Amino acid sequence: MTRKFFGTDGIRGRTNQGVMTAEIAMRVGQAAGRHFMRGDHRHRVVIGKDTRLSGYMMESALVAGFTSVGMDVIMTGPLPTPAIALLTREMRADMGVMISASHNPYEDNGIKLFGPDGFKLSDEAELAIESAIQGDQELVDAPRVGRARRIEDARGRYLHAVKQSVSDETRFDGLKVVVDCANGAAYQVAPSAIWELGAEVITLGVSPNGTNINDGVGSTSLDAIKAKVVEEGADIGIALDGDADRLIVIDEKGQTVDGDQIMALIATRMAEKGDLRGGGIVATVMSNLGLERYMESQGLKLERAKVGDRHVLEKMRSGGFNVGGEQSGHMILLDYATTGDGTTAALRVLAGLVRSGKKASELMHLFDPVPQLLKNVRYDGGAPLENDTVKNVIAAAEKELEGTGRLVIRASGTEPVIRVMAEGDDKKQVEQIVDRICDAVRDAA
Repeated sequence: MTRKFFGTDGIRGRTNQGVMTAEIAMRVGQAAGRHFMRGDHRHRVVIGKDTRLSGYMMESALVAGFTSVGMDVIMTGPLPTPAIALLTREMRADMGVMISASHNPYEDNGIKLFGPDGFKLSDEAELAIESAIQGDQELVDAPRVGRARRIEDARGRYLHAVKQSVSDETRFDGLKVVVDCANGAAYQVAPSAIWELGAEVITLGVSPNGTNINDGVGSTSLDAIKAKVVEEGADIGIALDGDADRLIVIDEKGQTVDGDQIMALIATRMAEKGDLRGGGIVATVMSNLGLERYMESQGLKLERAKVGDRHVLEKMRSGGFNVGGEQSGHMILLDYATTGDGTTAALRVLAGLVRSGKKASELMHLFDPVPQLLKNVRYDGGAPLENDTVKNVIAAAEKELEGTGRLVIRASGTEPVIRVMAEGDDKKQVEQIVDRICDAVRDAA
């Protein structure tokens, strides 16, 4: 079945267009509610959101959908995506919903669904809900319509949980930390968690107004936090995205530490303590070859999954891993969360900084990334990757990089774009290979 609604990470699109309308949101609530109604108990769903203006509209539409099929709704207000996953499981809800378009601008929004175990849905569950969205909706009789209520202690529950990810004796006293919350879902909880553990906290991106989420701040706009870390003489900077499931770190020199380096640090520390399971970590095909070589030097392995934290998580669960993530900053620490959690990962990084006594620039640059280049080629239609000329150019490039690099070419799951990535020890060679492939794709398209 061709996917019309679900993409790499839930349903996402431009507000009031395509799949991201109030009408579709209501149908998602009805279809997903029906899918997770099993047994004769009173069913409930937890709904959270980030700080987008359209979150009010989408929340109301989802509430209408869920209650119309007999499901009770618990609303938390703005909270990180991992908080909703956590509360879904802890409150014995039948499912959870996060309204967010993550790192996208405020004009976009999205719907992420979680099962009763707090994990994102399988492909089979998404396809079943896809089909139901497009079918007739079976509504309940008036006496069985669901109820909706807001809870006030959701933030406190999540704060308590993330602080449990570091040992009781761990304190951040003496650390000066810049925390950039992207004017998003973690604008209250992330600074609070770090401050309560003793750090001096300087905040950025903590004044959401509905339209400024990810606007010049957060993990995808790092200039502001880099400047602030250097200006304040801070020990480290913590940058989250709009729904706070990503983390990018800035060291005391204002240099970027991406997800690959963060995974390397966390995995190394856990391996030293005997806490790393699976014999290594799970990353995606986009993670740098330098990370793979570093892991091998430590006697650990790197398993690769398709792009998307859901695919990373699937491989982690099937292979018994407890650490995984993406170069873009998704950090999945299965001992503490069922999905990417930027705040939890940040606390682990800060704990490592305190224990080591090193500066962030020493602690967090564990390997030298090999030259890597990613370019996108937009096309109007057809299947450029099926073109014989394109196939021949790709095959030649793979042979050229054999033993010294990697090539990853994939069609985007959300837009008509071919992503071409190459990496290897020779920067000039990498650039030439990417350009040749991009030219071939353009000609075919």
